[in-house]
Amino acid sequence: MNAHAMYNDVELVSKDELITKQAKLVKRIAFHLMHRLPPNVQAEDLIQAGMIGLIEASRQYDPTQGASFETYAGIRVRGAMLDEIRRSDWTPRSVHRKSREAAEALRNIEQETGRDASDTEVASRLGISLSAYHQILTESMSAHIFSFDQPDENTGETIALPESNDVGPSENMQHGSFKTALANAIKNLPERESLVMSLYYDEDLNLREIGEILGVSESRVCQIHGQALIRLKARLSDWTAPDHEL
Repeated sequence: MNAHAMYNDVELVSKDELITKQAKLVKRIAFHLMHRLPPNVQAEDLIQAGMIGLIEASRQYDPTQGASFETYAGIRVRGAMLDEIRRSDWTPRSVHRKSREAAEALRNIEQETGRDASDTEVASRLGISLSAYHQILTESMSAHIFSFDQPDENTGETIALPESNDVGPSENMQHGSFKTALANAIKNLPERESLVMSLYYDEDLNLREIGEILGVSESRVCQIHGQALIRLKARLSDWTAPDHEL
């Protein structure tokens, strides 16, 4: 066996070991995401996509860049799972349509009044009952994939990376500008919506725990969260294509 072949064998074993050691990471991220997804999303599908992401991470990992393999792999695994969710899109088209209509109504009201639109105003503009609008908010929450977390050493939780590995300066600038716009939009949400978003995404609390803090039901927290997402969709409409879901 020549030296080149021996090096390739060592490299292969090293990559296999990396994949084996981080297999549990894939399941951990998958089940963490499952808590924020509709019940018809299957954990097995996420794990399969995550394993592909893990294999790709083992091929592309460069230890000279400073990040540990676990951190790097976590980012790639979660990105692969989110890509799979976006490609499959288990959410019914009617939910996306109603969410867009609600965002449009909310945007028009806020442009006309110069203040935050209320649930009642949006429901009235849509010509539906308040309970029907609250149902839209509940459905919208499960339809959106959102993350504002910083990279975590254990789970790799972070904003999803672009699908393509060939991201140029203009794309990086655009992504950075969107993140800035998103941060500003979140900062300017009504107080209760901003608090729910912070507790859910930054503190990683579930809806029941947030409800206990706010003194409201779990279903009401879900509605507040959905309202925040629709408000963000409305306020960031210049950044999103008509068929893109935040």
